[in-house]
Amino acid sequence: MTLETACETPDQQGPTFGALAHAREAGRPGARRVLAWQVARTALRLGFSGSVVLLVGRLVMNQPVEGWVPLATIGLLLAATLAGFACDRVQAGAETHVAIAVRDAALQRLRMMPSRQLRRLSPGALTVSMQRHPEALAALVIGHRTASMVMAVGPLLAAAALLLVSWQAAALVLVMTPVMIIFFALVGDTIARRAKARETAFGRLAGQFADRMRALPTVLANHALATEEARLAERLRAYAANTMGVLRVAFLNAGIIDFFASMSIAVLAVFLGLGHLKLASIPGFSNLELWQSLFILMVAPEYFAPFRRFSEQYHAKADGLAAAAAMDAMLDIATDASPGLPMFDVPALDRLDFDLPACGLVAITGRSGAGKSTLLRRLAGLDPTPGASAAAKPAIADAVWVATDSYVPEGTLGDAIAWEMASPSKARLMLAAGAVGLLDDGLLAGGLDAHLAMGGANLSGGQRLRIAVARAALSERSVIADEPTAKLDPATARAVRQALVEMAGSRLVVAATHDPELAALAGRVIDLDALEKREPAA
Repeated sequence: MTLETACETPDQQGPTFGALAHAREAGRPGARRVLAWQVARTALRLGFSGSVVLLVGRLVMNQPVEGWVPLATIGLLLAATLAGFACDRVQAGAETHVAIAVRDAALQRLRMMPSRQLRRLSPGALTVSMQRHPEALAALVIGHRTASMVMAVGPLLAAAALLLVSWQAAALVLVMTPVMIIFFALVGDTIARRAKARETAFGRLAGQFADRMRALPTVLANHALATEEARLAERLRAYAANTMGVLRVAFLNAGIIDFFASMSIAVLAVFLGLGHLKLASIPGFSNLELWQSLFILMVAPEYFAPFRRFSEQYHAKADGLAAAAAMDAMLDIATDASPGLPMFDVPALDRLDFDLPACGLVAITGRSGAGKSTLLRRLAGLDPTPGASAAAKPAIADAVWVATDSYVPEGTLGDAIAWEMASPSKARLMLAAGAVGLLDDGLLAGGLDAHLAMGGANLSGGQRLRIAVARAALSERSVIADEPTAKLDPATARAVRQALVEMAGSRLVVAATHDPELAALAGRVIDLDALEKREPAA
């Protein structure tokens, strides 16, 4: 296997995540289906209004009613109701699909991130982004987008229906449209600012809460519970204040729309009433038949209904854009130019080119900062290799990671050693654990049944490392070890060296180490200090 490195960041890996682009791409088919159902529902409701007016008008005027009229009225009512249910169901499914797609894209992005950058992410911010933000983006690209489209189509259908009866009535409702659109534009910036502030406040609250929960034993030990409670309460009050600000603007927006809609319908009702009572002569309203007046009064609310639905979804735009900005900021992959977080900052690795054997012990040595851990992460595929394609496989595609930060699940010691393995026998587990001194550890009472807390919270770095070595011994895969003898007493370190040498007899073991005794046992040593001193080839 050959590892070749370069200084350039691959072009395929742009810095921006593009959460909104992912959401729009995933939501395009669903949005079209939702829009089709919403237009169908609007058309059916208009048809129902027409059939009701025809039925009521003939009954009031004591005219004969054909049998198909009540049947058509009932059928259109049922169809409009079913279309409404179908529309809501399709919209919920489309939003769920978008949220899952954005979440999957975010997970893929996290897999591409350098391990050092992953460790810098706030658990609270990550929790918000993976749970809350995809839902907000789904509401934006499905709920808000379809509401915007229906606001353009629905009123036109209703206005066309009004034109069939009275162009004056159609003109009256159309006059209110620019007023509502202007109001939407005026409140848009306010909602956007408040939504961004709310997302920021929520991220800080979630991050602080997650961090304090993780550090709860330390907080309790230092008798700092009251102080931390006060800090969390302050964050909570800030989030509540921003949330109420968004809600106040949203309620104001909805109230203004209802006011204009109600005022327009009231004016129509007054004009129609004056015309029928012969109290005033109003063009377009004085000579209408009863069914025509009823039709206007039933269709007018349908004209304003899309504006009401849009006002309900209007804040979703601000929430979605704020969520997209937050996800993009968190999931940006830092490049060489990013201050404080260099991905590939070891020049010596730029000249490194070597073949890995199929089995044997390879030791990587060098002073701290020479690039040993960086090289291990590149070999394992944890850090992207500069110059490699996005689809390139890691140099060691299937390996067990051995380090002080190795994962330890909650459960027993035996469960931790056998993690992700097909139920090894108790004898093999005892042999692997005993070889590295885990069964003789006085702090792990109970042998293989010793209880391990979540995340290995009750383990030292040396215990966590030995569990990883025992896990590697049970596995048939290659081993990548980062300082496998660090934080160990001489006897335990000697046992770990012996275990690694035995594993190297049948597979590849690559270890970054400061341990001269381990390096002396290796079949090959890669000295990064010597590489750095060497002049680059012409």
